[in-house]
Amino acid sequence: MANFAKWLGGSLGWSLGGPIGGILGFVLGSFIDGFSEGDITNARQTSGRIKGTGAGDFEISLLILAAVVIKADGKVNRRELDFVRSSFIGMYGEEKANKAFKLFGGIIKKNDISTRQVCIQIRQHMAHASRLQLLHFLFGIAKVDGLVSQVEINTIKRISVYLYISNRDFESIKAMFHSVSSNKYTSNNAYKILEITKNATDAEVKKAYRKLVKKHHPDKLRHLGEEYQKGAEEKFRQIQKAYEQIQKERGM
Repeated sequence: MANFAKWLGGSLGWSLGGPIGGILGFVLGSFIDGFSEGDITNARQTSGRIKGTGAGDFEISLLILAAVVIKADGKVNRRELDFVRSSFIGMYGEEKANKAFKLFGGIIKKNDISTRQVCIQIRQHMAHASRLQLLHFLFGIAKVDGLVSQVEINTIKRISVYLYISNRDFESIKAMFHSVSSNKYTSNNAYKILEITKNATDAEVKKAYRKLVKKHHPDKLRHLGEEYQKGAEEKFRQIQKAYEQIQKERGM
């Protein structure tokens, strides 16, 4: 357990305070043997109170909001749990992913998570680009069983509102998960991804594309580490694909 405590304390900053710290206190005190609220205090002293967002803060925020989405329909779907686990293995390797998933198991068991309070803490410390990446991951969880249900959409929408993510950004990311095949979006979704309508001029299409490239550039997540830049690159490719589809349809 000592290695787990060292990993937790050494990777977190602001997330050890506020409602997120309370959730971690519940998990470490009740779910993982040998931990107590004192471990949270020691971890906080180890990591210090830092400004901005570190990788550890993003990981914990992701796990907590993932639990909210997974439980949105009143049940825990094994495929969604496996998606979170496999995603963490892909990003961090099996050893670190196993530690994170052990923590995730305790978070899933907590039934009184205040989504609003957690999101308030996240938005106070996390840059807009990082919050967009959180939303993208949540839609990935919802889509793993082949269908993003309305209750999952409503839950992610509520999270986006709490995170101060605009409706255009929300609809853009949502549209990335509604393609008719792995290679092509519906025409409407391609425009939604670029945050424009079909009435946009060619010049407006190009302008919208340049704006999104700047907004979602992977370099904006450099502070979170290389593993999150890879996730941002996928979103970047989705924007590129939507733009190329519109170009082809219009003969641009």
